[in-house]
Amino acid sequence: MTTSDNKQLLQRIFASLAECDSRPFADAMAEDFRWTVTGSTTWSRTYEGKQAVLSELLAPLRARIKDRLRTHAQRIIADGDYVAVEARGENTTTAGKPYNNRYCFVFRVSGGRLKEVTEYCDTELVTSALGDIAA
Repeated sequence: MTTSDNKQLLQRIFASLAECDSRPFADAMAEDFRWTVTGSTTWSRTYEGKQAVLSELLAPLRARIKDRLRTHAQRIIADGDYVAVEARGENTTTAGKPYNNRYCFVFRVSGGRLKEVTEYCDTELVTSALGDIAA
């Protein structure tokens, strides 16, 4: 895959995420996909494997969000296997709190599949809006 192919993959994924459709994102994850959430919150760690990402990170997140998750890409920059996505969420928690975090995701793509992502965001907002992941 070329740099352009990798960028187009993330453009398609984030176009779907902006419409609350996470299926293309999940479908593009490799089975050994890794997601690292930076910071020192209870959400912060590396989730190893697609199933861990879906069940240990995304399921608890979805459980705290009213309606479906929505994330808009604002800028996508690609260099080889790496694609950086600056994005903003547009969400409300089930408790009625706004959760409109700003993100920088750095993805590694290989063979048309998402292999890993490192997420940088406002961790104070994560804690204040979402609380403890174990709750």
